[in-house]
Amino acid sequence: MTAPRHALLLLAAGGSRRLGQPKQLLRLDGETLVHRAARLGLATAPAEAIVVCGANADAIRDAVADLPLRKILCSAWENGLGESLAAGLGALSPTIDGALVVLCDQPALDAGHLLALRDAWRGDPARAAASAYGGVLGVPALLPRGWFAALAGGGHDRGARDLLRSHAGQVHAVPAPPLADDIDTPAQARAATGGSLGPNPAQE
Repeated sequence: MTAPRHALLLLAAGGSRRLGQPKQLLRLDGETLVHRAARLGLATAPAEAIVVCGANADAIRDAVADLPLRKILCSAWENGLGESLAAGLGALSPTIDGALVVLCDQPALDAGHLLALRDAWRGDPARAAASAYGGVLGVPALLPRGWFAALAGGGHDRGARDLLRSHAGQVHAVPAPPLADDIDTPAQARAATGGSLGPNPAQE
């Protein structure tokens, strides 16, 4: 039997207002967060791979120029994460059965967890597979095609989070407690990485 086809959908359009500089371009162990997230997502062998850009689009594109990603511009990125998600889903080919949604601001993310999400979804591709942390379901998550229409309108700031929680009975939860720690503020950046997180030299 042929395995269902998934796409990597990396959402990297945000303006990082609370951080005060583009979080996508911060470096962890010498690698930008957007490059790191893309590299880990590509380890799941997606049939397609898209990065959605918005704020600082040129710099984001440059940061992942060496990776096999299609770059999509979300002109309405300021309206919230839902707009970026809708733009990415709308760009996928009709042969894609699910979308692995990944963000840039979870420094504890690793390829093993993304592979676990992929494999859980492949076991029942009509259901979603989502990360479980902090008592909730969230991203990264692999969303089935049957959910795409509900997310196509954008216009919300929580991405797929509300849909995952309202459809929890249709979600395979993959535990990942460390992913509760993300990066929104300078203090979070320092705490999450023990001070090893630094700016992209090009931004200095």
